[in-house]
Amino acid sequence: MSKMSELQERRLAAVPRGVDSATSVFAAQSVNAEIWDVEGRRYIDFSGGIGVVNTGHCHPKVLTAAAAQMKAFTHACFQVTPYEVYVRLAERLNALAPVDQPAKTILLSTGAEALENAIKIARAFSRRPALISFGGGFHGRTYMGMALTGKLSPYKVGFGPFPSDVYRVPFPNSFHGISASDSFSALKDLFEVTVASTSVAAIVIEPVQGEGGFNIAPFKFMQDLRALCDDHGILLIADEVQTGFARTGRLFALEHSGIKADIVTLAKSLAGGFPLAAVTGRREVMDAVSPGGLGGTYAGNPIACAAANAVLDVIEEEDLCARANKIGTIILARFNALKERSDFKCIGDVRGLGAMCALELIERGSQNRPASQLAGALVRKAAENGLIVLRCGMHGNVIRTLVPLTVPDSILDQGLRILEETLAEVASSAS
Repeated sequence: MSKMSELQERRLAAVPRGVDSATSVFAAQSVNAEIWDVEGRRYIDFSGGIGVVNTGHCHPKVLTAAAAQMKAFTHACFQVTPYEVYVRLAERLNALAPVDQPAKTILLSTGAEALENAIKIARAFSRRPALISFGGGFHGRTYMGMALTGKLSPYKVGFGPFPSDVYRVPFPNSFHGISASDSFSALKDLFEVTVASTSVAAIVIEPVQGEGGFNIAPFKFMQDLRALCDDHGILLIADEVQTGFARTGRLFALEHSGIKADIVTLAKSLAGGFPLAAVTGRREVMDAVSPGGLGGTYAGNPIACAAANAVLDVIEEEDLCARANKIGTIILARFNALKERSDFKCIGDVRGLGAMCALELIERGSQNRPASQLAGALVRKAAENGLIVLRCGMHGNVIRTLVPLTVPDSILDQGLRILEETLAEVASSAS
């Protein structure tokens, strides 16, 4: 029995089946955009740990900063004995996040925890109960996160009931016939029929949906949404957990639309692989909660804070926003070329913003027939061929790229060739 097979048997015996894995690859080492498994086989990584390592696996500057902090202290609990590395990171996020100044930041551990605290802050400030989110949105696996998430399976099945006063409208999706006007009209109808705008604390939106399928909110729609929130005294919460830290070609995806949120939730690539999240918002909003109302024993871990400060340095020094745009140009050109080929009628749509790019796979040329099985086969076969890639979308039929932004062109090209060859292989088998 191979080492990978042995580990897979142990995993199945020891870990609940609810914790699924996209591949059976057991990682042993990783550097930049490459992973080696326990048997020494190399893989190109187009998943980045689900968008966590925009600065690449084990970036030397990030590791150096974390190691230096480990020598000082590993934990102190900011609510007991605060530390400078937390304050410095908060100051930097306050200056960088797309919110009106002056701003304030709380540091946490996970994206779901950031979302939970953003809702607490919004309700405390507005003194309103209701929340609005969008179909296809993903906001975490805690109960409030699930309530706001607009995708049932696998995230919500069997876990109800969920928190009340949460309402949902369609997210703009031109490929599936939902225009920005349709979404905006649904919001207005919601106010007229279901919940009074004066009861709504916040609207929560991903500028580019992650798990929902890499659907990009039109910039004009985001501007109109900002105006609607202003008109009704509603807070706008931008969930930038997956879109943040240069992924879309800007430090934050919201910058593309030229607007600012009242609150922004951050995580994933914030700390280059160390667990860290943040909520950044307008000072008067963030200060609405009384002392002691926010926090967490591990929130703002000092090692993760040190790593995050290094991540911000790397993004600036290596101009990763520009790099993301270059990567996106390369990927979209390759994807669009594939879409034009007669043997790839399974490609229904190509979309992307910066390096956040995706292929939507369909059956028989119809956008109403998602090729979920084909996408699953592609992910599995790609791993066999040496490429780690993930799928997403409401039906699991969207192939997404979250390659580290530090990837060399040669490795990016090799990964795209594997993806193309694998798609040809599984598509021919399915036909």
